[in-house]
Amino acid sequence: MGKPKSPTLLLVLAVFFLGCSPPANVEQNRDSNHERTSATATPAEATVVGFVYTANEGENSISAIDLSTGQVKTAPVRVTPHNIQVSRDGSLLLVVGSPATETGGHSDPQSHDAESGHGEGHGTERGRLLIIDPVTLDSEGAVGVEVGRSPAHVIADPQGKLAYVTNGADDTVSVVDVAQRKVVREIEVGDSPHGMRMRPDGSEIYVANTGDGSVSVIDVAAAKEGARIPVGEAPVQVAFAPDSHRVYVSSSAGNSVSVVDTATRKQIASVPVGRKPIQLFVTPDGRYVYVANEGTKENPDNTTSVIDTRTNQVVATVETGSGAHGVVVSDDGSRAFIANSIDSTVSVIDTATQKVTRNIKVGKGSGGISFRRANPVRTR
Repeated sequence: MGKPKSPTLLLVLAVFFLGCSPPANVEQNRDSNHERTSATATPAEATVVGFVYTANEGENSISAIDLSTGQVKTAPVRVTPHNIQVSRDGSLLLVVGSPATETGGHSDPQSHDAESGHGEGHGTERGRLLIIDPVTLDSEGAVGVEVGRSPAHVIADPQGKLAYVTNGADDTVSVVDVAQRKVVREIEVGDSPHGMRMRPDGSEIYVANTGDGSVSVIDVAAAKEGARIPVGEAPVQVAFAPDSHRVYVSSSAGNSVSVVDTATRKQIASVPVGRKPIQLFVTPDGRYVYVANEGTKENPDNTTSVIDTRTNQVVATVETGSGAHGVVVSDDGSRAFIANSIDSTVSVIDTATQKVTRNIKVGKGSGGISFRRANPVRTR
């Protein structure tokens, strides 16, 4: 378990946690207690195939968008889901959050100041990892694996054998054996860990620690933290370049993206972006980084910054939906998908033109997002 936190810190972070939950005035226009299917407002794009999944924190549900038909399927889950991730082979859908009985949602980036980034949550119960079939979206029969307090993000190793969950209130990462459906190890990291990504070769995991402005580098084989890298203030998420030479880290309180050299484990650049950047994702060719700028609850942002990795400069700012939070890019690199937490939509960006081609309505408070190719290669 991580080190105990002071009452003052827990009080501040409890306040800070509320804003990541979608505002109460977001219209609830569908019954979240039953699975539902709907068509998007515009025709599907024939050139894009696959599925996009969102974690809908405002109504305890997940949505699946079929990009070939334009259909959206939304199903309830037994947690307040903050993050969602498809395994590399496409056979598993991982959903993480606090028990649905806990109120208040996940975290709000309000701990340091009005423009601060994510932090640990206020929940006292241990969180849950749900392992779900990505086709049926049925969570009723899914075994919920108990993880740490205030779980934030989840990833899986390349083989889909181990899942990793950040626990913001415990300063740990839980290692879950997928087959056994149980936690097999806890790894201590920095203060209030949030987003994380695995190095493409599976050897390391970089974890953004919102509480101490650092990134923990986990040695996967040793199952322990091997280094800690100072970055910008209140980092939320990390993104690897395909060649692993660079890692990009969103600094939510600094309105910037830190560029880290993985060989020297040092920050080598800082790129100004929009207000309170949250998630970010590198295109498969390594050319661009898409950064979702959420803003604050009181003053939301609705933009995505596009960074050219050759110059470390923003070359486009794309207007998406209000509360731009989650980002994922299709495997072919042709589209970027932005989950807008206030609008409860997914914006589809054509990466060739840097323009939004459509906005798709999903469940209330969409934040976490993941992509699955139409015909995944099963490795398990």
